[in-house]
Amino acid sequence: MPLLISDANIFIDLEEGGLIAELFQLPHEIMTPDILYEEELDEQHAHLLEMGLRLGELTPDTMVEAYRLIETYRDPGSNDCFAMALARQEQCPLLTGDSALRAAAHSEGIEVRGTLWVVEALVSEGRITRAQAEYSYKRMKAADRRLPWKEAFERLASL
Repeated sequence: MPLLISDANIFIDLEEGGLIAELFQLPHEIMTPDILYEEELDEQHAHLLEMGLRLGELTPDTMVEAYRLIETYRDPGSNDCFAMALARQEQCPLLTGDSALRAAAHSEGIEVRGTLWVVEALVSEGRITRAQAEYSYKRMKAADRRLPWKEAFERLASL
């Protein structure tokens, strides 16, 4: 099963949209760095482990790479850089909706997918309908999640 490395904001977007359980029904393994989980998700999102979230450990060489990324890019936080380094270590796409992390990952040659990709994959896989996706987007928007809303609804309509 293909692996995806996720930062925290994807989980928050999908929780707000009521789609977190569906994320783990996709034909992908979802992993996040163990340090990111401990610092950002454990307290309020511990249920993600029960749903299938895997925790990834950075190798010593990858930790060196993560600190290079932290020094190179000002805007993504350190946990975001750990996620980017883990995606490189595991040679798989990074899931993020964070624009600074997305830009840094692109600069580093790391494939990036976001919340829109997840929602569209859920529709394409038949896990949710377009109507459910639209409702989820409206919930995310009402919760002040920062997504390109015009693009999100246009892409959804074209599925």
